[in-house]
Amino acid sequence: GPLPFDLAIEYARQIAAGLEAAHEKGVIHRDLKPDNIKIAADGKIKLLDFGLAKSVEGAAAAPTGTHSPTVTLGMTQSGMILGTVEYMAPEQARGKAVDKRADIWAFGAVLFEMLAGTSPFSGGETVSDALASVIARSPDWAALPKDTPPHIDRKSTRLNSSHLGI
Repeated sequence: GPLPFDLAIEYARQIAAGLEAAHEKGVIHRDLKPDNIKIAADGKIKLLDFGLAKSVEGAAAAPTGTHSPTVTLGMTQSGMILGTVEYMAPEQARGKAVDKRADIWAFGAVLFEMLAGTSPFSGGETVSDALASVIARSPDWAALPKDTPPHIDRKSTRLNSSHLGI
């Protein structure tokens, strides 16, 4: 279910810091999802499973709530899809090249789930249904708590790949 707002934001800050550290080292996670985020006994967030991580060319190399399968069709070839569908950025779902913005998209999906208690792109009977949802639909913004602050809940912007310059 949904987490209390303050706890969700604390976890989100830690997740963002972990992604930032990876990105600064030139690593893109490519499969950020609740199953790859663990909370240590001391309350610290740990980002796990960099198995699909990609080192950004030219950079220094270093890398639920859901039980949705991780798709791994052709690990790094252009036109191939890999990651967990419900947390994929649209360009990732289309099999296009990804950069750190795909991780930022996944972070937004994880934050949505922490606040709403449900994935923004869940539903459908098949992986294809989930892919279509990610590519063609906006999340159900009404699923977010009514008291979500405006700086978190920007329903008016309807985040999609065009807002990320993708």
